[in-house]
Amino acid sequence: MDLDTVRTFVAAADAGQFQQAAAELAVTQQAVSKRIAALERGLGVRLFTRTPRGAELTIDGQAFLPHARELLRVAERAVASVRGGGRPLRVDVIASRIASSGLMRGFHRAHPEVDLDVVMLFDVGTAVDAVRSGAIDASFRAVAVPGRPLPEDIESVRVLDEPLELLVGPAHALAGAWSVTVAELAGHRIWMPGIVPGTEWAAYYGDLAAEFGLTIEATGPNFGSDALLDTIADTPALATFVGERTLPRLPPGDAPDAAGPAGHGLRRIPVTDPTPVYPHSLLWHRDNPHPALATLRAHLAAAPGGHGGAGTWVPGWVLPRRTH
Repeated sequence: MDLDTVRTFVAAADAGQFQQAAAELAVTQQAVSKRIAALERGLGVRLFTRTPRGAELTIDGQAFLPHARELLRVAERAVASVRGGGRPLRVDVIASRIASSGLMRGFHRAHPEVDLDVVMLFDVGTAVDAVRSGAIDASFRAVAVPGRPLPEDIESVRVLDEPLELLVGPAHALAGAWSVTVAELAGHRIWMPGIVPGTEWAAYYGDLAAEFGLTIEATGPNFGSDALLDTIADTPALATFVGERTLPRLPPGDAPDAAGPAGHGLRRIPVTDPTPVYPHSLLWHRDNPHPALATLRAHLAAAPGGHGGAGTWVPGWVLPRRTH
């Protein structure tokens, strides 16, 4: 149903004259008459009766009037939901326990006035398509993966380079180390279930393994982080990588930095020479009008980003990065 004809009908009903309705709508009286006639044809009824005093509603017109007003109210609410920040800012963070989720929690604490909707999409292709279609406003990802450059209408900025640390159980050969070089990890089994081919994290860890001769295994089902921590704690031959901001830390005591559930005896060990960093980037469509998107970008720009530099490593496909 054409909302202009409905709006014209309501204006004419309230004014009681087509001429006055035309003045209120800034159109000609002929245009009002044509719109009313079109609405009557579509409904198959007469809505007005012409009288010496102007135009009076018929019984059908009286019945239609409250519904017409509701149609206009619904239309106004629909427009308000997507205009001027009326809808929540939708941001993809991949998973709930990684650094990008922590960044969004920090944003929410700093800007509680922003209505926020956090989603978790699986891979970079799905996320980019959602950003381009407007289904989400922004996504935290590695900038790209090999052979899949970002579309020209997608902007990106690296907001956090998160150092990787080695997580081991109390009986692991490296459990007493205060730091470990990448070269010293060669020959150790690093277990990371959940790495899926074609994802940006699969590309990242594949390049890390190839660059430094590491053994990174993704065998077996992924039962989640709790099961992973249990296995690492109980298996002296296994280690895993975690982001510096991924797990809670426990007081280190007389051992390297402790992490994870109390009683597991897990140790997180800094990796050096070089330090692998995972590049968390924010992606958004250059024409996205949501006002809170600018607020999010400004917040991330002001937050400590730990950007990698000398002594750090990222895959070659991450650089150069396109920034806005």
